[in-house]
Amino acid sequence: MYVIEIEFATPEYDDAVRLRYEVLRKPLGLEYTPEQLAAEYDNYHLAAYTNNGQLIGYLNLTPFEGRAIKMRQVAVEPHAQGLGTGRKLVEASEILARKMGYQTMVLHARESAVAFYQKLDYKVVGERFEEVSIPHFFMEKAL
Repeated sequence: MYVIEIEFATPEYDDAVRLRYEVLRKPLGLEYTPEQLAAEYDNYHLAAYTNNGQLIGYLNLTPFEGRAIKMRQVAVEPHAQGLGTGRKLVEASEILARKMGYQTMVLHARESAVAFYQKLDYKVVGERFEEVSIPHFFMEKAL
């Protein structure tokens, strides 16, 4: 498995949007709007691939406030979950964020993913809240 940065509005990005839709939005009965996707033009996009080039994971980094960057839209193919794909994506995103001079990574974790992020040293900040119709927690980690 390997993780690389991909560019917005490329075939690789389109594949990542399809993966995100299948894993994150379709189960909730939600779609991406053209405006939501257009807002990602200046974000950083990381994709995980099998050694034979199959897309199995994605995450997005969006500048947040000050020296913080926000991890968003973390999606891993169901057959690749529990095999280290998410961990490799998060680790690659932290390396990239540090190289760009960010000091803090923040994210909105689905309640079901909090334990995953805690294993990677992310801390819950504040109370549970609802986003896209399901419970989330704000989490952060000093880089």
